[in-house]
Amino acid sequence: MSPFSPLTLPNGTTLPNRFAKAAMEENLADADHAPSDELIRLYQAWAEGEAGLMITGNVMVDRRAMTGPGGVVLESEGNRERFEQWARAARARGAQIWMQLNHPGRQMPAALGQETIAPSAVPMDMGSFSKQFTAPKEMSEAEIADVKRRFVDAAVLAEKFGFSGVQIHAAHGYLISQFLSPLTNKRNDRWGGAIENRARILLDVVKEIRTRVGTRFSLSVKLNSADFQRGGFSSDDAKQVVSMLNPLRVDLLELSGGSYEAPAMHGQARDGRTLAREAYFLEFARDIGTVAGMPMMVTGGIRRFPVAEQVLDSGIDMVGIGTALALNPSLPKEWKAGKASAPMLRAITWKNKVLASIAYMSMVKHQLRRVSGGKKTNPTVMPAFAFLEQQLDTMIKTRRYRRWMSRQAA
Repeated sequence: MSPFSPLTLPNGTTLPNRFAKAAMEENLADADHAPSDELIRLYQAWAEGEAGLMITGNVMVDRRAMTGPGGVVLESEGNRERFEQWARAARARGAQIWMQLNHPGRQMPAALGQETIAPSAVPMDMGSFSKQFTAPKEMSEAEIADVKRRFVDAAVLAEKFGFSGVQIHAAHGYLISQFLSPLTNKRNDRWGGAIENRARILLDVVKEIRTRVGTRFSLSVKLNSADFQRGGFSSDDAKQVVSMLNPLRVDLLELSGGSYEAPAMHGQARDGRTLAREAYFLEFARDIGTVAGMPMMVTGGIRRFPVAEQVLDSGIDMVGIGTALALNPSLPKEWKAGKASAPMLRAITWKNKVLASIAYMSMVKHQLRRVSGGKKTNPTVMPAFAFLEQQLDTMIKTRRYRRWMSRQAA
């Protein structure tokens, strides 16, 4: 299978090639938490680099629930023009752009000053870093219904604003992933217990979006292949969820893994398993693919063309690329021209896994900021520099977010 061959999705639309810009949290919203000029410029660069699909970083369905400051929020038509500009920039070279919709649940920084909700009142377990997150309160039936409505309404708005589709984020320890995992879902009602109950909120959101959008509007789900924590969401659980998604007309299933507590998406497990240096989740995807009735995409560490070919030759339909496209937005175009480009960040040798994970994300965001400002990337940036730069950026944007929320409440 050539990575440059098109892929026709179940809804009849076609992706021009098999390379997807996987979601990365950009934190590049403007002061109104709408798409900024910098964010639009970033997607122009990826469009010119000829990725066939672009999946946005987190778009939050509730301004009170943010994965971090500087995130885009979509609750109304208030910033329609900015969203339309974002969609147009990404689609300029024929690619599709899907808006990733998310709610952090308990993975919301305490510094943002908002009440934290989750399926159950299970606090974060990150050692000395646990205090960075407020212990959540268990969601009521009304709060669950509100969150479901917000996901569906945001999908409807995304279609109206010119996006090609949406991706429901049900991985990486965010809210829907928290419902799926027995470690974070201790409920005894219809939302907890058996996997059919833990998956209910995801299935409801997918079903309701399908009834509200056009048949050519793409709908994707991002799912953990496993939590990589003992007693957590397992690959067997994932296979059962995929079987439940099969009849719901999902156009693409993206497999990833991990959470803030066990950042497997950065190549780090917490349950003793060792992850490959590239295509972290390919082994799990092959197993889950035995029950999947929709196209599949694997993301996690892919940066070389031969590895992308290996992923596709194994029966996977799309190759998701994150960090490598942050370092080189023109990667698909260069591979098509025969260049052996293999962008790579400087290695992080820190022993503290939590700090190392934060430093890794900081180094990626350093590249995104440079590209959004029209500058060349800097793969050799020092982890400590990127870490401190990101801490300062987060502090400034946290203050801005709190002022914004105060104005909303006035």
